[in-house]
Amino acid sequence: MSQIKFLHPEMFFLMLGLLPMIGWYIWKHKTIQASLQISSLKGFAANSGQWMELVRHLPFVLRMILFALIITILARPQSSNQLQNRITEGIDIVMTLDISGSMLAQDFKPNRLEAAKDVAVQFINGRRDDKIGLVIFAAESFTQCPITTDHTVLTNLFMDIRTGMLEDGTAIGMGLATAVARLKSSEAKSKVIILLTDGENNRGDIAPMTAAELAKTFGIRVYTIGVGTIGKAPYPVQTAFGLQYQEVDVKIDEPLLKEMAQLTGGEYFRATDKEKLQQIYAKIDELEKTKVEVQEYTKRQEEYQIFALMAIACLLAEIVLRNTLLRNLP
Repeated sequence: MSQIKFLHPEMFFLMLGLLPMIGWYIWKHKTIQASLQISSLKGFAANSGQWMELVRHLPFVLRMILFALIITILARPQSSNQLQNRITEGIDIVMTLDISGSMLAQDFKPNRLEAAKDVAVQFINGRRDDKIGLVIFAAESFTQCPITTDHTVLTNLFMDIRTGMLEDGTAIGMGLATAVARLKSSEAKSKVIILLTDGENNRGDIAPMTAAELAKTFGIRVYTIGVGTIGKAPYPVQTAFGLQYQEVDVKIDEPLLKEMAQLTGGEYFRATDKEKLQQIYAKIDELEKTKVEVQEYTKRQEEYQIFALMAIACLLAEIVLRNTLLRNLP
């Protein structure tokens, strides 16, 4: 990224020397007395306020600009293309999101799915150095976005998620297995899966604990999140009379989610509202990060030329004015 910096910015203190010069010029101009005395100014009335009265000060202005430009040159303006070695902290993460129909329950506002998406995007925006991917699941699983550092693309794909994209159901094992497949070839020392669901495993060809064993084999920590209030939650149901809301029991297989997390060295969390979900993501944000060395360089180039050309232009303009238009002015 190119930018202008000054190698010796302390030289700009010399600008303070311009103040007494300006003060002296103003004082001298006020004390100048005319050498010609006349009894009336009527003969000069037609010439009063002419532009020459203003132009007579232009040489001094040009000289002040000249001095300011010389000081700027002495400060050595430089442009730089920077690349340096720095250590960043990042991990490879796959966010695995349940998009089954029950995620439309409105114990979260506006519903579980939209709340989960909103909080997850905030989490992504706070981890600029991480490679993050996205897996969605219902009765089957699908990689919505492979692990990437392009968080803009990831965020857009996240916001495009909706229920009905996959056949309805809850295949926790399939979702986890797909996430493991995304991370198994990662060379990062720290690999994490964040699996969020609001139900019980009832579909899929891979058992959740089998998928958890796979995660453990590849050194992947699994953090599981159960979303849903305690008791009953309002769920939208389409009826002959239009959209109605029914209170349905919230059933989350917490023992299973805890066991999956513990097996892989992760942790299980229960989110009963959006605020609690935000706190959970904040805690996950404190995970161990992999040290990654990024190389940066700095290439500097002197940028005094434009200031030198301007200084020369000011000097020439002053010389020309003093020897042409202003030659006869006192």
